Amino acid sequence: MRWRVDDTRITTWLAEMVRIDSVNPGLAPGGSGEAQMAAWLLDWCREVGLEVRLQETEPGRPNVVAVWPGTGQGRSLLLTGHTDTVSIQQMTIPPFEPRVDAGRMYGRGTLDMKGGLAAILGAVAALKAEDFQPGGDIILGFVTDEEYISVGTEALAAEVKADAAILTEPTGGQICIAHRGYAWLTLTTQGRAAHGSLYDVGVDAIAHMGRLLADLETLERTVLPTRSHPLLGRPSVHASEIGGGIDLCTYPDRCTLRVEHRLLPGETGADTLALWDNLLKRHSEKDPRFYAEVHLDFERPGYEIDQHSPIVQTLDEAYRAVTGDAPDYMGMRAWLDSAILGATGIPTVILGPSGEGMHAAVEYVELASVARCAAVIAEAASQWTS
Repeated sequence: MRWRVDDTRITTWLAEMVRIDSVNPGLAPGGSGEAQMAAWLLDWCREVGLEVRLQETEPGRPNVVAVWPGTGQGRSLLLTGHTDTVSIQQMTIPPFEPRVDAGRMYGRGTLDMKGGLAAILGAVAALKAEDFQPGGDIILGFVTDEEYISVGTEALAAEVKADAAILTEPTGGQICIAHRGYAWLTLTTQGRAAHGSLYDVGVDAIAHMGRLLADLETLERTVLPTRSHPLLGRPSVHASEIGGGIDLCTYPDRCTLRVEHRLLPGETGADTLALWDNLLKRHSEKDPRFYAEVHLDFERPGYEIDQHSPIVQTLDEAYRAVTGDAPDYMGMRAWLDSAILGATGIPTVILGPSGEGMHAAVEYVELASVARCAAVIAEAASQWTS
């Protein structure tokens, strides 16, 4: 391989990052946030000679944006990943005490996605060690809040432009070129409050919500399975939260249901809103006492990049050069920040390490896969920016 990565240093950097509590406060009230991670990465970038700055995304939650300036004779490349993690509440291992056993490092964020960040650091360090000079800028974007609503990547994409990007979310060493989107909706049924004995006056909003739950089950079992994507499978929907009622002896005047749709590339929140609007209209036409509303609370689109696009082909060639094998291609069911970057005109491909336990009680990353990703990224960056 052209660029020799330092496995020991990568493992050390990863352990130092895992020791930093960067639980997303949007998901876990009281979470520490990303400030300490940002400070650590800021120091690292300065030590290797990059131009670096902080970009505030929310109070006390900065992105880190670093630039390795090119000569102006090549294409620019963004290497990016998120610095936040999910909660540690359910973990059965010490979350911030990285432990290495049988080639795996355990701890919160090892896989999702400080292992991916370590791969970026290892790639840059390998290029620096060989006195590589990029023709186009190499930009590092370490962002906040991916685990919630991605304010970090939105802020990054508003200020940083690049000819392509590599996102190092965990992919098991495969090249990911597609992922799902999602839409969050709130359904509300309106009833009429009345004493529990007044069946001829009261209208049961909870019972009416039962009709919509039946609709949801029909969508999930028979409608959505008719649509499919070759890498992502089918879209899906599930009930997330439900609430309603006043007390035991009163007809409930209101019931709310929060729903999540997982979308294929090309599907939108407006599509799901129209779907539910039609269902509500049908119920109202059948029963004049039925009244309900639906609101689209938040959405993120899915994403897909052509396998034959230049950045994907560059990564493919780099993978073959480093490993001697052809890469496997995949789609990811989860949503990723690549959709935001792609929407702003930055074609983005995803490659990250292997492991298990994202968001789970036990999380680990395969250290050999982190080093391999670093080597592939170094090769891809050298090809792309030269």
